[in-house]
Amino acid sequence: MSADLIRFIDAIARDRGVDRDLLLQDLEQALVSAARKHFNSLDTEAFGCTIDPARGSIQLWRVNEEDGSQELIPMEDLGRIPAQTAKQVMIQRFRENEKVSLLDEYGKRVGDVLTGSAHRYEGGALIVQIDRVEGFMPRSEQIPGEQFHQGDRVRCLIKEVREEGSRVKIILSRRHEDFIRRLFEAEVPEVSEHVIELKAMAREAGFRTKVAVASIDSKVDAVGACVGVRGSRIRNIVDELGGEKIDIVRWNESSQVLIANALKPAEVEDVSLCFELGRATIIVRDDQLSLAIGRRGQNVRLAARLTGWDIDILTPEEFAKGLEALEDTIKPLNGIEDAMLDRMGALGMISVFDVEEVGADVLVAEVGMTEDVAALVVTACAQRAKELAEQQQKEREEAERLKAEETEAADALLGSDAPTEPSAEAAVDSILGGGAPSEAVPAAESSESGGEMDSPAEASEDASTGVS
Repeated sequence: MSADLIRFIDAIARDRGVDRDLLLQDLEQALVSAARKHFNSLDTEAFGCTIDPARGSIQLWRVNEEDGSQELIPMEDLGRIPAQTAKQVMIQRFRENEKVSLLDEYGKRVGDVLTGSAHRYEGGALIVQIDRVEGFMPRSEQIPGEQFHQGDRVRCLIKEVREEGSRVKIILSRRHEDFIRRLFEAEVPEVSEHVIELKAMAREAGFRTKVAVASIDSKVDAVGACVGVRGSRIRNIVDELGGEKIDIVRWNESSQVLIANALKPAEVEDVSLCFELGRATIIVRDDQLSLAIGRRGQNVRLAARLTGWDIDILTPEEFAKGLEALEDTIKPLNGIEDAMLDRMGALGMISVFDVEEVGADVLVAEVGMTEDVAALVVTACAQRAKELAEQQQKEREEAERLKAEETEAADALLGSDAPTEPSAEAAVDSILGGGAPSEAVPAAESSESGGEMDSPAEASEDASTGVS
């Protein structure tokens, strides 16, 4: 029995990751609880127990109150109820020790990527088997559209480890930006060696990610190293993400250059920065406008998150129109000089809307206007901005009305009665000269199966990886 006890303790310590000596102490405390239950005693100091860690022999004793001597208690004297008490105490303490062990082990691994196997789905959340525990990946941390089957390999990031009651909950993620960072560290040695630094990242999981990279070694091309020979390195990351696009952007300390790089593949004509508003106005040609904005605004949205700037994209005509409206509004005012207009343009104030948002204090401090002139300029720009907003609203409503009329006209045209083909019976009557029999002869019923025409496939974006 002693050897079996030691083997049992060793197996639990190995499988559960709990310290062996701690398990022996728990077992001793459980036997002391059983003895107290047997003798119906509340004195915690009256009983003791030691277990030999080498041989597994157990000594359980009770202290004599009169002379302080120890009286050994035979294990077989303990009844069923004390044994049940010992069992419950052992289970409780073993679980507490296992919880502490898991918190300690996986708490240190937060932010690491590990590989598990898909086990099941619970209310949309994916349960992943990781070593001896189960990880929890809520729907919010999954890549949209990604589906795993039982037993599938799942590579994921440990996002959080927390204690919930008597359990340890390990939160996993494939949506977090750090997941992309760890994949780059695994696939690109220069990143893990800190020769190449991932300076910034913006991601819409399942669709597109932009990563700004820089190299501390002038001999190492950051973009080329991340892409790899013939795209081998980046392709491994894209495959792991189920085809999600990865744009590698070259980092630059100049915000103007970085924003232009982040908006690739669109070609940027000019970048105007307004530091007071944290806004960048980008000028692109008409043929580059859709590329700069991206599908459903994705390209400009990710570029804004990557660079930390609010980005407005304008065509040269729109840019010139805004400058013209600003000049026409403030140039006739008293106290306005051409140099002031130039300074406002250099500060990124290129429309009446910008001047209204910036306010008079900036015009006084940065442009050199007096307080009275600055207040007059802000008032005039606010009034002009209100007029332009109303005009733009009317133009949008007019465009929507015209679109609705075109749609109604198209529906009416498609829904009009088209000439119908003569029926088979009418065709026979025409050939035979209208001599139809007086009594209808039952004709054999026939059915003609016709397949519906497939709708045109929706245009999808190119799955190739973009390098900026």
